[in-house]
Amino acid sequence: MASERVFDETAPSDIRSARFGFRTGERGTHGSRSIMLADLHQLLVSTSAGAAYGDYRVAIMEENVLGKGTASTRLWSWKKLRELYGLDPSLAVFRCFRKLWETDSAGRPLLAVLCASARDPLLRRSAAVILRAPVGSVVGPDDFAAAIRSAAPDRFSLTNLKAIGNRTCSSWAQSGHLTGGKIRRRTHPALSPETIAYALVLGRLTGARGPLLFSTFWAALLDAPSDTLYNFAAKASQFGWIDLRRMGSVVDVGFSKLLTTDEQEAPRESD
Repeated sequence: MASERVFDETAPSDIRSARFGFRTGERGTHGSRSIMLADLHQLLVSTSAGAAYGDYRVAIMEENVLGKGTASTRLWSWKKLRELYGLDPSLAVFRCFRKLWETDSAGRPLLAVLCASARDPLLRRSAAVILRAPVGSVVGPDDFAAAIRSAAPDRFSLTNLKAIGNRTCSSWAQSGHLTGGKIRRRTHPALSPETIAYALVLGRLTGARGPLLFSTFWAALLDAPSDTLYNFAAKASQFGWIDLRRMGSVVDVGFSKLLTTDEQEAPRESD
């Protein structure tokens, strides 16, 4: 399947990607938490767009903006949100996410799962289930557990796999890729100019350029036809998030409003 090819080829795996905020390995935050969308929303509502790394820790640990009952649960929440999103503006993955989050209410769940997928290898592996499932089909925790078991055989116990399956299923429901209660079905998430801009940024940071930016793993998670992606990219360009120039099969995307010169040039190091 095309989605399997894209999934394998865009998984970040080098030091450069880690510098931008991507995380790799066989374990991840979904061993103990979902994408924590409600807590994330409360944290970002309670902090300024220009908050520094330490400000997020103070907000959770000292100001208790998440309303946790004990110091230990505050610390646990801080650690897990940091794992999932970085919470550090020096990391391009988080800085671009936070900037786009500020102006995009409808697409925030999709922005969150894109960022969390860049940060959590388990969530990234579970995405294969979403990418393969037809709209309207039933998708459950067992499907995600099987995908993780296939990607990392003998790494997790059956009990852990069941828990991971439940959490990843919850995360894809929070993102808008699944709908329903006890029985969840595949659906389309809410797309926006900000979500396409962010998916293109993640693609650029993992080495894609030109038209290939629209066929990466990150673009696949937007769950929309190519023409729709280009239409939203054009809107993102109009809003000033990206610079899109398209003439026939020639496509050029610039990121001067979101990435530093160093970040834009760094993927060329492996060319």
